[in-house]
Amino acid sequence: MDDSQVREYRTDSIVVSFDPALCIHLAECLRGAPEVFNTLRRPWVRPEAASPDALAEVVRRCPSGALQYQRLDGKSGEPAPPGLEVTVVPSGPLLVRGDVAVVAADGTELRTATRLALCRCGQSQNKPYCDNTHMGLRD
Repeated sequence: MDDSQVREYRTDSIVVSFDPALCIHLAECLRGAPEVFNTLRRPWVRPEAASPDALAEVVRRCPSGALQYQRLDGKSGEPAPPGLEVTVVPSGPLLVRGDVAVVAADGTELRTATRLALCRCGQSQNKPYCDNTHMGLRD
C-alpha cells in the first residue's frame, strides 16, 4: 500500500483518512454528510462539521474503504462486521465487508480492512482494487 497519497483530516475527537487510490466514487460520503464532504471546496473533508459519532457512521458506509476513521476521544474504532459478505455490483466490482486480509501470491499481506472494492473486470491499474476501469468497457 502506498501511504503517500493518504490524507488525514482531524479534530480533537476523530481522524478521518482518505486514500484516493481506493475511492470508486459511489458518493456515499457526499450523500451521507454533505456538510463534511464536498468535492467542490478545499479541503474537501471538514470533520468539525459533524459530531464524531455521525461522522464515523457515514465513513463506515464507504464501500471501498477509501475513507477510514480513528477515534481520539476514547471511543472504539470501526468494528469488523460479523462474517464475510461479498456483493457483486452489476458490471462493477466485488464489494467485500468483513475482517479481510488481502494476501499476494507470495504470501505477503497487502492490506487488512473491513471494507474493500475488488476488481473483477481484470483491467484495473490498481489491482486487486477496483479503479472504475470497468466503466469504459463494454458488457
